[in-house]
Amino acid sequence: MFLDTATIYCKAGNGGDGIVNFHREKYVQYGGPDGGDGGNGGNIYFIGDPSMDTLSFFKHGPHFQASDGEKGEKRNKTGKSGNSVTIKVPCGTVIKDAESNGILADIFEPGTPILVFRGGKGGAGNARFATPTRRSPGFSELGESVEQHKVKLELKIIADIGLVGFPNAGKSTLLSVISAARPKIADYHFTTLTPNLGVVNIDNTAFVVADIPGLIEGASAGAGLGYMFLRHIERVRLIAHVIDISGSEDRDPVDDYNIIRKELRQYSEKLANLPEIVVANKIDIGFDSSAIKKLKEISNTDVIEISASTTSGITNLKRVMALKLKDLPAVKPLEFVPFEYEKKDKTEFNITIEQSNVFRVSGAMIEEYARRVVLSDYESFRWFQKALRERGVIEKLKEAGLVTGGTVRIQDIEFEYTE
Repeated sequence: MFLDTATIYCKAGNGGDGIVNFHREKYVQYGGPDGGDGGNGGNIYFIGDPSMDTLSFFKHGPHFQASDGEKGEKRNKTGKSGNSVTIKVPCGTVIKDAESNGILADIFEPGTPILVFRGGKGGAGNARFATPTRRSPGFSELGESVEQHKVKLELKIIADIGLVGFPNAGKSTLLSVISAARPKIADYHFTTLTPNLGVVNIDNTAFVVADIPGLIEGASAGAGLGYMFLRHIERVRLIAHVIDISGSEDRDPVDDYNIIRKELRQYSEKLANLPEIVVANKIDIGFDSSAIKKLKEISNTDVIEISASTTSGITNLKRVMALKLKDLPAVKPLEFVPFEYEKKDKTEFNITIEQSNVFRVSGAMIEEYARRVVLSDYESFRWFQKALRERGVIEKLKEAGLVTGGTVRIQDIEFEYTE
C-alpha cells in the first residue's frame, strides 16, 4: 500500500534527576557532597532509508518515545543517558510540526541521522551547589522534562523528471518503455494510483523519471486523484507534459496543456516556473499537425512527437530529456527556515493577588527554579527564597501589596513572608 502522508507522535526522553549524597569513607570524618548529575534524556532522530518508498509503516499513527535519563549516583557519577530512537523514513520525507505545519527537517540524503527532538537535560547533583559558604547543600536539581509533539510526515519523491498529464494520456506506458519500471497499465482512467519511478539510461547517462498520477481540471483545489500527488512534482528538475495528441477521448490537446499548466500554477508558482518539455503521445492513432504547431507556440519549448505503444520517437525523447537535464542544477533539499518551538522566557514571572495579603507567583522563571530545588527541603527552600530576592520577585510582591505576615504561594507550597 502506498502512503505519502502520515501523522505520528514523538517524545524525547526526560532528563534524570540529580541526587543528594555525601561522601562517606572509613577514617574520613567530614565527607563533602558528592551527589552526581542525572543523565540526559534520549533524542529522537530521523534517517533516510533507500529501501523504503512509502509511509505505510506509519499508517496507524504510532508513538515513538526515547527513554529517560537515569538519576545521578554517589561519588559524582553522572547517571546513564537515555537511549535515543532513530526513525527510518523514505528519502524525500519532510518532517513537519502537525499543529503549525512548520518544517522541522527534510530527510533528503540516506544514511545520515538528523536530530529533530533533543532529550531533556539531566539535573545537577548536590555537589554542583557547593560553595565556600554553602559547603553541604542538601538539595539537588530535577531533570528537565520535555513535551510530546504531534508530527506530520510528507513524502515528496526525488526524481529528475516528472511526467504530468490527464488520465489515460499514456504516462504509465511511456514510463514502461523508457525505463525498466513496470507500472500497472489498463485502458481506463486512474489506473495509476501511486507515483511510479523509473531509471532511464541513454548515451551513458542515467536519470530518474516519475509518473505522477493523472491530474484533472480542479486538481489543485482537491478534484480527482491528482491533487494528492502534486507535492511529488516539487522536487523534480524538469516537467514533461504528456499530451494525447490524437484527441482520442474527445479532448483538445491544446486545452489539455493549458489546463494542466493552470493547475500547476494554482498549486505553486515554483511548479509553474519549472523548465518543461511537451510530449505529444499517440501519434500512431493520428493527429492534427496544427495542434503540434499551436503547442510549440504557447509552450515556447520542445514538442517531441512519440508513440509510447509503438515506441516510435522514444530514443529521441530520451536524448532530449538527457540534454535538457545536463544544463539544469541537481535536485536539492528544500530551502526552509527550520521551525522552532516556542521557548519560555526563563526571566518571566507573574504575580496574582488571590485574596487580601495572599499572593501567587507563577511563570517560566518560577518553574525553572522549582525544577532546580526541592521546595519541601528547608535548606533548599532558603536558597530558593534568596534567588527570589536576587531576581526582584520579592520587591515586586511588596509593590503589589505584600506585607509581613502575608502568604506567598508557589506551585503546591506556601510560606509566610517576614522582613
